[in-house]
Amino acid sequence: MKPFATRYLLVAVFSLLLGACASKPVEAPPVAAQPDAWEQLQQTIASHELATAEDQLGALQARSPDDPRLEQYQRQLAEAYLQRSQIVLQKGDVNAAATALARARALMPQAPAVVGGDSVAQARKAELARAEAAVQAAEAKPKARVIDPTAPSTVVALHTTDIAAMRRQLDDIATDAINYNCEVVFQVPRKQDAPWLKTLLKKRVHSLDPGFSLKQRHEIQRTLSAQAVLIPAKP
Repeated sequence: MKPFATRYLLVAVFSLLLGACASKPVEAPPVAAQPDAWEQLQQTIASHELATAEDQLGALQARSPDDPRLEQYQRQLAEAYLQRSQIVLQKGDVNAAATALARARALMPQAPAVVGGDSVAQARKAELARAEAAVQAAEAKPKARVIDPTAPSTVVALHTTDIAAMRRQLDDIATDAINYNCEVVFQVPRKQDAPWLKTLLKKRVHSLDPGFSLKQRHEIQRTLSAQAVLIPAKP
């Protein structure tokens, strides 16, 4: 009887342990704390998602119009738009730069610290004015004909077998050389080709702008067909 009693006792104890485990509640894993609306706005600005940041800022303004943090984030967002305008203008995208500047201008007057008389505010306003002047100058500059104004140099393969087409190319090269203050390097396979091309270009530049000081030179590249390299002057 003893072995039977022992087995029965073990079964009973095991059943009690199972019941205790089943009745104990399972703890849910901790939920990561979600950032509040202000933190989300800060993260959005830092991620350069400026249109989304504007929407978030508008929602916070509607919900808490007197919150002192509004001024801080308006200023941050305006400065982010100003920075974007400078970056895209350097890449040659004048329209995007103008759009970003308009957003910066729309946001800045809403922040008292920006429109006030302190030195920081005046510096921001001066920076905005300089950026707007740069955009206006870029908008006023004639459209490039053969060069990429954002590239350090542009190579133009010359149509030497079609004289009429090559003359039109030289007209365009002369125009871009003046408008973008380019040095022109003729790369030719034969030495005798260089003086002829340089003379043709010089005459065209002189007819467009007699006072322009054209910088041009040539290189002998025997393995290449004739081409012109336009190098805009660094601003």
